[in-house]
Amino acid sequence: MKDIRTLTEGAILAAVFAILLLVTAYVPLVGMITLWALPLPFVIYVLRRGLKAGFMLVAVACFLAFLVGGLPSVPAALVFGSAGLIVGELYRREQPGLTVLVGAGLTYTVNMLLVFLGLVFLLGENPMQMAVDLTREQIEFAESAFDMPTESVAQMNEMLNQLGYLAPLMIVGAGVFCALITLWISRLVLRRLGHEVNGLPPFREWQFPKSFLWYYLIVLILAMGGFEQGTTMYAIVWNLFPLLEIILAVQGFAFIFFFCHHRGISKAVPILLVISAIIMSPLLFIIRILGIIDLGFDLRKRVISQKK
Repeated sequence: MKDIRTLTEGAILAAVFAILLLVTAYVPLVGMITLWALPLPFVIYVLRRGLKAGFMLVAVACFLAFLVGGLPSVPAALVFGSAGLIVGELYRREQPGLTVLVGAGLTYTVNMLLVFLGLVFLLGENPMQMAVDLTREQIEFAESAFDMPTESVAQMNEMLNQLGYLAPLMIVGAGVFCALITLWISRLVLRRLGHEVNGLPPFREWQFPKSFLWYYLIVLILAMGGFEQGTTMYAIVWNLFPLLEIILAVQGFAFIFFFCHHRGISKAVPILLVISAIIMSPLLFIIRILGIIDLGFDLRKRVISQKK
């Protein structure tokens, strides 16, 4: 009887996935919303029935994806299906919200990297470089048609040169973004279905391991070495450096929220600081320094001890 219920539920969720994929593929505006719901059937099924049943659902989803959109739709089933498996299993094991976020983020990142490498293999060229070359052609056309200043064109070309090396960083960023959306939607739906799962802790409690501080210092020293543009080390350094800067900025923002919470300061203050820092680079630099100090000297303990 239990096996019948498991199969029935799996069939229903597979049909739900097929409908969501159909809408995503063929209804442009609505598809932008249903795209984010694609991992949900897998999250629900694994949470209720376990990882083994989840793998069977992924296999069925891949077959349905092939029927719905042909071979190009199969990677979508694999990407969102595997992310749903990880999220559902971590929820089933009652893991903390941050652990679920890391697991989902890594899964999306690895999947996107595999898709990217697959495109490189099929096209015989880096898709990012193709986009950069196309943009450069548009800039050259605009320069000749509208008599753009030489300095502006040079700055845009320099930005494009850097962009060509940032594919890994963009993939990581996209992976984390997709993970956040998946966790947000999953928790909303699972709570409606009667499942209590661990959410992300308040932003003020976010704290990265101290090892990130050492990673940042090492990469900073490497960046000062001035590797030649186009080399492997140049690409590695200039992908890791902005990623670590973002992490330290998040650490700084989290400390500001933590400090304001413990001092009873209105939430509007840290929110305004975040908005101001995004607009003003010097302020963002200061907040990054604050994140470094918080990691290195554990400012939060000092705030708590002072309050006592």
